[in-house]
Amino acid sequence: MKFFADTAEIAEIRELAATGLLDGVTTNPSLIHKSGRDFLEVVREIAAVVPGPVSAEVVALDYDGMMREAEILRKIGKNITIKVPLTPDGLKVCKALTGDGTMVNVTLCFSAAQALLAAKAGASFISPFVGRHDDVGFDGMALISDIRLIYDNYDFDTEILVASVRHPMHVVEAAKMGADVMTAPPKIIHQLFKHPLTDAGIAGFLKDWEATGQKIG
Repeated sequence: MKFFADTAEIAEIRELAATGLLDGVTTNPSLIHKSGRDFLEVVREIAAVVPGPVSAEVVALDYDGMMREAEILRKIGKNITIKVPLTPDGLKVCKALTGDGTMVNVTLCFSAAQALLAAKAGASFISPFVGRHDDVGFDGMALISDIRLIYDNYDFDTEILVASVRHPMHVVEAAKMGADVMTAPPKIIHQLFKHPLTDAGIAGFLKDWEATGQKIG
């Protein structure tokens, strides 16, 4: 499963990229607004750091507006993925852009029916929001399972990009279900390293080593 970071903070992206764990980045207008920086400047900088897909979201809601914004964004680099909403106009844009060789991430997916439409429109990625689904009393991971089944039934090339990840178990469950990608805030990715038995084991090894009085090198 590919790991994308859901952030617009370049320092966090550089830190994760250095670990070799980062396969791409997802951004949105809200994340870039929190950074306090210029939208295009941030996207350009991220695309230069991360060789994998970098999702940059359009803000227009009509077909012509989304296409104009997409044209500006995709000039930033070949790894730019245009992020569009799951609306009729958004899927029309998806079809046009993927037909022209541009990667498209269809976002704000909350049903298997919507995911089916996105795949038929040629989406490179579909972004089901599991955390937001959980927030309103639905099972976000059941949605991932349904999408995986449908996509496998028809051999769709669209990759399932699990979004709105709230905790490490979302990541583990997504991996068990065969999701292609997960995107999470850097703090969630760092939490994947954590386990109390690992910490206890390291502490025990260090205590025993110090008792020997030896040094390496």
